[in-house]
Amino acid sequence: MPKIIGGSLTEHREQTRNKLFAALTTLMSDRGFDAITLADIAAAAGIGRTAVYNHFPDKESLLIAFITHETEQYVATLERALEDVRDPVDQLRTYVRQQTQLKRVFHLAPGPDLRSVLSRGTRAQLREHAELVEAILRRILLAGIETGAFPKQPLETTVPLINACLSSRGVPDDGPAREAAIAATETFVLRAVGATETV
Repeated sequence: MPKIIGGSLTEHREQTRNKLFAALTTLMSDRGFDAITLADIAAAAGIGRTAVYNHFPDKESLLIAFITHETEQYVATLERALEDVRDPVDQLRTYVRQQTQLKRVFHLAPGPDLRSVLSRGTRAQLREHAELVEAILRRILLAGIETGAFPKQPLETTVPLINACLSSRGVPDDGPAREAAIAATETFVLRAVGATETV
C-alpha cells in the first residue's frame, strides 16, 4: 500500500493534487501543455505514475481540475477585494488591478495556444470557468450602467473586449514600470466603457 502523505486520506489526496498542480504549472511554463505527458507530470511531482491515475485519468482531466482550483481561488480573492467597494468605477478599477495580478500559466505557456491542442469537451469546460470571472465583470458594468457611471452598451461585446485587453502581456512582472502600466490599463479600460470619471 502506498505511503499516506498527511494525517488523513483526505489530506493525502489534497497534498497529492497540489503536488500534481505544481508540477503541471512548472512543466507548462517550461514546455507547454502539448509537449508534456502524464508520466512527466508524475515524475516532476515525485508521485508514481500509476498513483496519478487514482486522481486523474488523463492530462486534460488534470488540467481541468487545476484550472477549476485556480478559478475558485481567484474568484474568492476577487470577491473579497470588491466586498467594501460600492462605486462601480472603483469596482472596475479593482477588477482591472486584480486581473493584472493574475498569473495565467495556461495562457503564457510556450508552444501552440492551449485551445488548439485540447478536445472540444475540455475547451467547453475551460470556457465555463472563464464565465465565472466574466459574470463579476458583467455585474460591475450593469451596476455602472444603472447608476449612470457608464453609458448603456452591449455587454456581450464589452465584457470579452475588456478581458482580452487584460489578458495581454502588457504589464511588466515587477519594477517601476509595473505600476505605471497598471494605471495606464485602468485608464484605458475606464475610457473604453465610457466612465464618467477616469482620473
